[in-house]
Amino acid sequence: MKTKNNLKSIFIRYLILILVAIPGIYFFYFLFKPLTIYPVYFLLNLFYNASLVGSTVLISNAFPIEIINACIAGSAYSLLLILNLSTPKIKTLKRFKMILLSFLILLIANILRIFLLSVMSVSNSPLFNLIHKFFWYFVSTLFVVGIWFWEVKYFKIKQIPFYSDLKYFIKQIKKKN
Repeated sequence: MKTKNNLKSIFIRYLILILVAIPGIYFFYFLFKPLTIYPVYFLLNLFYNASLVGSTVLISNAFPIEIINACIAGSAYSLLLILNLSTPKIKTLKRFKMILLSFLILLIANILRIFLLSVMSVSNSPLFNLIHKFFWYFVSTLFVVGIWFWEVKYFKIKQIPFYSDLKYFIKQIKKKN
C-alpha cells in the first residue's frame, strides 16, 4: 500500500512538472509579468511622475524603463517549482504553501530589485551597470538557492530533490531482486 502511494505521489509530482514544462517558461512570464510590472509602476509613481505603456514605465513622459521578460525572472520561478515538486514526502497542503511562499518572496524581491535599479537609472548613478550585472549574474542565482534553503529549514524538509526519488526507485528494484 505504501509503495502504491509513493508511486502515485511521484507520478503526480512529475506529471505536474511535465504539464508546466509543455508551455515552458512562458507560463511564468504570462503569470508574473503583470504581477511584477504593476507594483513597480506603482512604486515609481510614488516618487516620479510615471506612466505605464505596455511593459515600459515612462518617468516624466521621457525616461523609459522597459521591463523585459528577463526582468520577470521566469526561469527562477520555474527552478523553485522544480525543486519543490521533485522533493518527495511533503504533504500536499505544505507543498502548496511552500510554492506560494517561495513565489511570493521571489516576487517581492524582484519588484524591489527592479525598483532599486530603476531609481539608480533615473538618477544616472554611475554604479547602475555594475549593480545591474551583479544582480543578473550572481544575486539572482544565489537568491533562488537561498529561498530554497530557507524553505528547507523553515518547513523541516528532510528529502533531497530528485535524489530521494531516485534512491527510492533503486531501493524498490533491489527489493524485487
